[in-house]
Amino acid sequence: MPFMLALLLGLIVVAAIPILFLWARPESTRSTEGKIVAFLVLFVAPALILYGGATAHLDRSKSTSFCLSCHAMTPYGRSLRVADTEYLAAAHFLNNRVPRDHACYTCHTDYVLFGGVKSKMRGLRHVMVNYFGTVPDTIRLYKPYNNRECLHCHLGSRSFEESSGHQGDDVSMADLKSGKTSCMTSGCHDVVHDVHRGLKDSDLWHPPGGAVAAEAPE
Repeated sequence: MPFMLALLLGLIVVAAIPILFLWARPESTRSTEGKIVAFLVLFVAPALILYGGATAHLDRSKSTSFCLSCHAMTPYGRSLRVADTEYLAAAHFLNNRVPRDHACYTCHTDYVLFGGVKSKMRGLRHVMVNYFGTVPDTIRLYKPYNNRECLHCHLGSRSFEESSGHQGDDVSMADLKSGKTSCMTSGCHDVVHDVHRGLKDSDLWHPPGGAVAAEAPE
C-alpha cells in the first residue's frame, strides 16, 4: 500500500475515534480538555485528511496508468510498446530511459519554476474535457515541444554529446541546446507517438519471460 494512502487511512481512523467519543458523550465538551478534543476533531483532523487525500491523488496523477485511464489515451499507451525504434516514445519507454510508472509525466512536465503545477492544471482540464466535453480526434500539444524537456535528461550524457547526428553542419549542438533547432525537426526525432499512422498494425515488443508493464496496454 502506498505510504500516502496508508497515512490517509490512518488519519481517518484516528479522527473517527474521538468523533465517536464526542457523539456518545457530548457533555465532555464542557471541560477544557473536551473543548480541545472537539477543536482537533472539527478543524485540525479534517484539514489533515484533506491534505493527505489531495497529496495522495496528486501523486497518483503522475502515474502512467492514471494518464492512460482515459479512453482517448489508449492509443498513446500502445505507442509506448511499438517495436519500431523510430518511435521516440517507445524507444524511451522500452529502454528504461524514463521510469515506466511515470513515463507520461516525465516527458510532459515543464522543467521550469511551477512547471509541475502547470502540468497538473493542464491535466485537470483534460479530465474535465474527457467527462464533460468532446475529445478531439487529433490531440495536439498546446505549444511546440521545448528542447528543454529533452535536455533535462540528455544534456551532458555521452550518447547525446558525442552523437554524430548532433555534430553536423545542418544540426549543430549549439542550436539544439539553445532551442533554435527542435529535437523533433523533420528527419530527426519527428516520429513520437504517431497514433494516427497505422498504429494498430504495428508490432508490439514483449520482453522474453515477462511483461513490460501494466501501464502500457496491448
